[in-house]
Amino acid sequence: MPFINTPDGSQIFYKDWGSGRPVVFSHGWPLNADTWDSQLMLLASQGYRAVAHDRRGHGRSTQTWTGNDMNTYADDLAELMDQLGLSDAIMVGHSTGGGEVVRYLGRHGTSRVAKAVLASAVPPLMLKTETNPEGTPRAAFDEIRAGMLADRAQFYRDLSAPFYGANRPGSTVSVGLREQFWRLSMQVGLKAAYDCVREFSETDFTEDLQRIDIPTFVAHGDDDQIVPIQAAAVKTVRLLMNASLKVYPGAPHGISGAYEAAFNADLLAFIGD
Repeated sequence: MPFINTPDGSQIFYKDWGSGRPVVFSHGWPLNADTWDSQLMLLASQGYRAVAHDRRGHGRSTQTWTGNDMNTYADDLAELMDQLGLSDAIMVGHSTGGGEVVRYLGRHGTSRVAKAVLASAVPPLMLKTETNPEGTPRAAFDEIRAGMLADRAQFYRDLSAPFYGANRPGSTVSVGLREQFWRLSMQVGLKAAYDCVREFSETDFTEDLQRIDIPTFVAHGDDDQIVPIQAAAVKTVRLLMNASLKVYPGAPHGISGAYEAAFNADLLAFIGD
């Protein structure tokens, strides 16, 4: 299987499909690159080079005890970009992966990147504070950590419902999709998953967003129960220099169903401009 080696000795698994202009995907928590398979296949079939990696601690990458922090995630992504020789790329990040993309751009700049896409992404800050009253209270993230430590298998199974909006009336989310969420979630190391909760909830991406000087497409569902839109996308577009926001009515956090079809069309349009 394809891996890159990082300076601390970790191995990062990646998928590299197709050829052409590179589009690099970063996945959400607690998943891996497989969540992007539909988009990878779509873009590779349209003449793009579609690349996605498993974040350290997740999927097939090294289950690290240390380094499970946003700066290291961004540095791992920079190693991937460098070692694969990617340039003039479009970066796409979902949820925590959106934070990873934003931290990469803020930390490593835009010399290799032409455009960015942030889908249901966590920036600028998820945690509720005095200066971020729209955020989510710390108690909610403490419950996530406690749930993983107590019975992570059941916790992930339960989490799949709000993630895809399966708890909403009239939901058509399949059992198979929820089981796939559970399967991928169980592949992340417990320590890495635990540490990542702090990173996606407490990292303030404000300064990173203000440094980004490339066109950025921000996509978010207005029924996102995991990363509420008012504390995320609505604030993000105000901090970016060159951004557009697309709100998907009734869409949940996870990209699936009608949301996925609409997002795929918008993704192709944005990267093809």
